[in-house]
Amino acid sequence: MAHLLGAEGLSITFGTRTVLDDITLGIDAGDRIGIVGRNGDGKSTLMRLLARQSEADSGRVTWRGGVSVGFLDQSDVLDGEASIRQAVVGDMADHQWASDPKMRDIASGLLGGLDWEQPVGALSGGQRRRVALAKLLMSDHDVLMLDEPTNHLDVEGVAWLAHHLKTRWKADEGAFLVVTHDRWFLDEVCTLTWEVHDATVESFDGGYAAYTLARAERDRAAAVEEQKRQQLVKKELAWLRRGAPARTSKPKFRIDAANALINDVPEPRDTVSLKKMATARLGKDVLDLEHVGLTVDAEGGRKVLFDDVTFRLGPGERVGVVGVNGAGKSTLLKLLDDRIRPDEGRVKRGKTVRTAILSQEVEELRDRAHMRVHEVMTEEKQVFEVGGKELSGGQLLETLGFSRSRQWTPVGDLSGGERRRLQLLKLLTGEPNVLMLDEPTNDLDTDTLAAMEDLLDGWPGTLVVVSHDRYLLERVTDHQVALLGDGACGLCPAGWNSTCASGPDRNRCRGRPPGPTAGSPPPRRRRCPVRRRTPQHRALGCPPLRRARRRRGGTGVRLGRLRGPEAAGQEADGADREADGEAGGAPAAAA
Repeated sequence: MAHLLGAEGLSITFGTRTVLDDITLGIDAGDRIGIVGRNGDGKSTLMRLLARQSEADSGRVTWRGGVSVGFLDQSDVLDGEASIRQAVVGDMADHQWASDPKMRDIASGLLGGLDWEQPVGALSGGQRRRVALAKLLMSDHDVLMLDEPTNHLDVEGVAWLAHHLKTRWKADEGAFLVVTHDRWFLDEVCTLTWEVHDATVESFDGGYAAYTLARAERDRAAAVEEQKRQQLVKKELAWLRRGAPARTSKPKFRIDAANALINDVPEPRDTVSLKKMATARLGKDVLDLEHVGLTVDAEGGRKVLFDDVTFRLGPGERVGVVGVNGAGKSTLLKLLDDRIRPDEGRVKRGKTVRTAILSQEVEELRDRAHMRVHEVMTEEKQVFEVGGKELSGGQLLETLGFSRSRQWTPVGDLSGGERRRLQLLKLLTGEPNVLMLDEPTNDLDTDTLAAMEDLLDGWPGTLVVVSHDRYLLERVTDHQVALLGDGACGLCPAGWNSTCASGPDRNRCRGRPPGPTAGSPPPRRRRCPVRRRTPQHRALGCPPLRRARRRRGGTGVRLGRLRGPEAAGQEADGADREADGEAGGAPAAAA
């Protein structure tokens, strides 16, 4: 494939820390690359160097002649006073961009429902991200470099972007690099994964799942190598201790070899382990929204966010909240946290409830930007109870990847992911029993996400998560509710993926039992693929039948091995009749 751009011998240092050291790599036509790594390891720095947005201390970046590169910055660089039309198409007339099918698809996919004359400064974070993406994608670039493109996007926006990147070029044309924490997105669009760590870049074939398997194998091989090294160290140390007391010298080469083995220990990477904090006792009454209505100011008038919504949280309940941008997901958390009051209805709060909310904007740390990390952690208390043990503030910070030297860094100098980690740790030390997370995956690396999922998976209290990360929702929540921007709240009984196709059950969040609405025909029942439908089978449903048929399949295979194909076929027919009888609760003859 044709070479598009490359880097040779790239090195860059910030202060005393080397972020990238002698990096050489290339991008060819057809490459679909995802970049992963820990926060602060240099993912965005590498992309900015390749896009010629920054200069390296040494090395060079070369582009093939005529190659056009488009770059989406992680931060918001749009002019807040410009209209959406000016930001996306500039002075281009409507008939010029509307005659291009690709531009029409981008406009309808990202900017549908927005007033193009509206100023960019009046948009929400997700809408501004859509405008920035549309501006970039409208141009005809050979290489796209996207730094956290899914931040603040809703689930529908992420799905549209994934489909667009998969169909934008032919298989052997164009290329893109994407830095993102969204593991579903990486699996969906990437065929190559770069891991940035310890000032190096390693390449893996496949998306996030393939990268995870390859990394596990690499770690296993490294563990085997370390075990061999430890055995050699033990042998050499034992030899150095042996011998007569009068012997004062050993062969120099043996001593040098032992010292080399002992010193050959790689620098440990900062581990990330979120420990379980103590939680306050939670009673049977938690949080209830009863017939709540809320209207807010919006561009062009008032907007109804909630209309007669009833939403109940029980002890230990784990709920995921999904929906389109501007539907009121963050507002729902503020209602539950008693930060705002509804126009109608009431919010019922249990006496033992102690809430903590993780906001999108890391607002809790803005007033502490001048303080050091360790000072923020210990401003209320010095000792914390974690997993039945008492830890100091410094020890607790180390469990979350903050080294001793990093703990004395001002909060204002931390990366976005580091501030997010500190914010989450600060919340957990307050011992809440109701935890509400608003887009917790923003700015976090995949290692921290895995650690956070392990923590939330065993969280003993009530959990509410607003997120577009499908992996996170499927892992830590038991069910999801959807806000679709029409004032209603609907249950997603089979997850968000099924809701995209069929729509949510809106009755569940309005306090009514699920069922057909007045005047609508009764829903058709799906017939189970069974030959005999006895009353007993209808009561049991399909799972007994599936179990019986699995046993039947195993019986046929075993008989086939023992008696040959003819006998196996006869026995399998008998097992089939037996399975139908078992599922129906009566013998086949009786049926």
